Amino acid sequence: MIRRALTNTGWLMGARGINGVLSLGYLALGTRALGLEGFGQFILVTAFAQAISGLVSFQTWQAVVRWGQRREGIGDAIGFAVGLDLLTFAAGSVIAAAVLGLAGDWLPVPPELRGEALALTVVWLLAIRSTPTGILRLHDHYAKAAAADSVTSIVRLAGAGIAFLVSPTIPAFLLVWALGELATAAAYWFFALKVEPISLRTVSIVRLPRAEKDAWGFVWGTGLSGMLLIASRQLVVLLVGALGGAALAGIYRVAAQLGEGLLKLAQALLRATYPELVRDPEQARHIAARIGKIALFTGVAAVVLAALAGHWVIVVIAGREYAAAYVPMIVLSAAAAIELAGATLEALLVSRGHALRNFLLRAVPTALAVASLPFVVPLAGANGAAAAILAASLLTVAGLMWANRGR
Repeated sequence: MIRRALTNTGWLMGARGINGVLSLGYLALGTRALGLEGFGQFILVTAFAQAISGLVSFQTWQAVVRWGQRREGIGDAIGFAVGLDLLTFAAGSVIAAAVLGLAGDWLPVPPELRGEALALTVVWLLAIRSTPTGILRLHDHYAKAAAADSVTSIVRLAGAGIAFLVSPTIPAFLLVWALGELATAAAYWFFALKVEPISLRTVSIVRLPRAEKDAWGFVWGTGLSGMLLIASRQLVVLLVGALGGAALAGIYRVAAQLGEGLLKLAQALLRATYPELVRDPEQARHIAARIGKIALFTGVAAVVLAALAGHWVIVVIAGREYAAAYVPMIVLSAAAAIELAGATLEALLVSRGHALRNFLLRAVPTALAVASLPFVVPLAGANGAAAAILAASLLTVAGLMWANRGR
């Protein structure tokens, strides 16, 4: 079990590592093509799209893994997940249109780019790939998931290069990001449908809950936790932009892009270990402890590397005008390292059916961090926003340790 979990984690982390390297390329192209202010506006549009999709989406892959273990229930599990994804698409599109249409100057998305923001949000919702991710992880096809995941960075890098040379504008880069999302979703579904064909007759959000009484509690718990983890990061970018302007949002985003790489590894670790903990509850604590130690050492090493080479990396990739991203990058890398160390604790808690408890342990620190931004951003800029995220990560992982004590 541990070997399989480590192998699966290796595939996911390898894909994240490749994507991380490629992301440096399109980050360099974007920052230099658009300039500080233009890049900040671009980031505010993409942050809005990610925030909306994060706020309305469910972590349907966990439902597929949880109820797809039994062969006779796999059709209902996948059908339930697809139904939730369709619901997410409809609700998110309506919410995005309403917010962009009714919002005034308080929304930091530039008015001239709100049409593009709506289109990008619809694409992001259409490209949600949680269900095919669950299918691949249920059958241990982590290599295929890693291959599909790499499509995003490949398309973004190639497209950003073309945009840089032909049309270095915000709409051009937004088009590239949209194509990257659609191509990645297509790759995920291509691999997933070859592994597990889906019948449209099974698509339903009521059939599975009739048989599994805790279904709605589980998907709301995991969904809300996922919403917090994804949307809160994007809400921070939007609030930094609203409080400090597009340029500050751009600086914060560069810091987050470089500093929060470990956060993606934490998400990969959660996704790799969760199926193993569901399959073998008796060994769950042992598996989580072993992998947690590896994650801890990885996180510490990454923070040290960020402190030593971070300034040089920022200047080389983004340019000297982004040098202010150095300190928040280190702070965010520390926050991501803490999240990485706590990823197995979260997987352990969710695998035991305590999804709502996991959500609450994330919700309170996240709410406090977001509420503090109007005070810390005017005082300390991007450094203050990063410090709020670090505090939230500390409180969250401390809560996860408390919730898993003696279990």
